[in-house]
Amino acid sequence: MSTSTDNGVTTSTASSGSPGSTTGADGTALSADRPLALAAASGIDRAAHHRMDEAWLAAAWSHPTTRVFVVSGGQALVDDTPDGRTELVMTPSFEAPLTETHRYFLGRDDDGVSYFALQKDTLPGRMDQSARPAGLREAGLLLSPRDAGLMVHAVALENWQRLHRFCSRCGERTVIAAAGHIRRCQACGAEHYPRTDPAVIMLVTDEQDRALLGRQVHWPEGRFSTLAGFVEPGESIEQSVAREVFEEAGVVVGDVEYVASQPWPFPSSLMLGFMARATSSEINVDGEEIEEARWFSREDLTAAFASGEVLPPYGISIAARLIELWYGKPLPKPNRAV
Repeated sequence: MSTSTDNGVTTSTASSGSPGSTTGADGTALSADRPLALAAASGIDRAAHHRMDEAWLAAAWSHPTTRVFVVSGGQALVDDTPDGRTELVMTPSFEAPLTETHRYFLGRDDDGVSYFALQKDTLPGRMDQSARPAGLREAGLLLSPRDAGLMVHAVALENWQRLHRFCSRCGERTVIAAAGHIRRCQACGAEHYPRTDPAVIMLVTDEQDRALLGRQVHWPEGRFSTLAGFVEPGESIEQSVAREVFEEAGVVVGDVEYVASQPWPFPSSLMLGFMARATSSEINVDGEEIEEARWFSREDLTAAFASGEVLPPYGISIAARLIELWYGKPLPKPNRAV
């Protein structure tokens, strides 16, 4: 595998006979014509320096161009436009549901429009009945990079806020600060920040350029994907790749190369994508997380897709892009998400 850099764009070549991928400031990743879902540049400046400025936030909230959407249980309202696009349902702030606490500033765009998310127990109804609730697994592939980026940010904050209401130091209830990006304990003074868990996800290939795919115990029969796991304390991401592959499949990994990352707020992960080269080929699955793992040539995988023996990973995941990087073309669309 090799990596070259030209004018700020990095091209990674996985292995002999496999296609390259391009990643750069435009957000395109793993495929020259398809951006990685949830990872494309959104055009939103998070403007973090304004989060502690209550006067500025109040002025931004009351500005007539400000746009607001509601997030609840990882979902938001989306609407299909007559020209075939899918958009977040956003309103001016003066039309938004009332809330003084769970109001999160998400940033500003190049035109100076500010965006806020409101966390509510339920999504508001729509008089026109055209909008529908959707989570990121569905909407992430349909929304524009701007709307997908805003929704990822909001869903991640909402999940963290719901699960971290009490101080981990003293146990007292915390209050929201920094426009939703800090929880502060008024009893002991501790500040708590949104949690992001790094996780590695990797496509492993062997000396015959076959790909190692596995099936988790709780997945539907035939659903195969790349191996993945969380980074442990005191561990580099390269060490994590090798450990997870060996623990789950009994395969030893040598060279490891980073490809791209993807925010994955299900509930709070950052997926770090890799291509890795195996130095052993015998498979010995752990039987607890991975029930089955197999080596696939491209011909094997094509035949398995055609027969229905293997179901591809859901298209929103970086797993699908890692496999495509090796496979050389888009994967068939799955019938249902994992």
